[in-house]
Amino acid sequence: MSSSATTIRAEVFARLEAIAKPDSRYHLDFAQFIPDFTGSDAATDRLVAQDFYARAHYAFVTPDPGLIDLRRRMLLAGKTLVVSTHGIRRGFYLLDPARIAPEHALFAAWLDGLEHFGTPISLHDILVRGRFDLMVTGASAVSHNGVRFGKGHGYFDMEWGMFTDLAIADEATPVVAVVHDTQVVERDLTPGPTDILVDYIATPSRFLAVQRGPRPCGITWPMLSEERIGHIPPLRELRGMRGAYGASGG
Repeated sequence: MSSSATTIRAEVFARLEAIAKPDSRYHLDFAQFIPDFTGSDAATDRLVAQDFYARAHYAFVTPDPGLIDLRRRMLLAGKTLVVSTHGIRRGFYLLDPARIAPEHALFAAWLDGLEHFGTPISLHDILVRGRFDLMVTGASAVSHNGVRFGKGHGYFDMEWGMFTDLAIADEATPVVAVVHDTQVVERDLTPGPTDILVDYIATPSRFLAVQRGPRPCGITWPMLSEERIGHIPPLRELRGMRGAYGASGG
């Protein structure tokens, strides 16, 4: 983690305390989770109003609490979702709206309901289903030029790396960060080698289209320890699919 990222997170975390909704496990420990926030429904409204959202039928959405209403609304709209488990420790789950009754959509959208209403899906089976139409993530902070910071653990960076390695996401895939206005850094930042730049930022008060630079592609294997790979089943699967440590199709 760069010193600038650490400083930005500290600044944003201080502002978040006023508008964040506590987590049942982590309270307001923003190093452990990206919180839901006052106005997340309004930010979701701004995303749902976009034409590219209406055209999307198959999406990857992170499990952040601020995206619960979005996941619920996507299921009700008939959109199929792939959602990661907390820390990717149990891989990915598929939420198929054809198999989830409308009255259960909210429960399926919760992280605790994901594994009850969803189906575990391997990286290979995600590949077989084809390209994502859309990717949506929360963020600890995001800059005007689209540099996204998470909690500092790099989970979304790894998810993006896996999906781009398999060519089910790329430069053309719309990536949206849903955040509170206080999480938007009102200046351009220089991304690190694995920082994912977003195309759009949805907040309670506005919807921003980002003029961004190129995004990284694939997994940077030398940056990952064997312990880290061992804790994340899809990384182990990807390494097996590639047949050799460090091989990448990106």
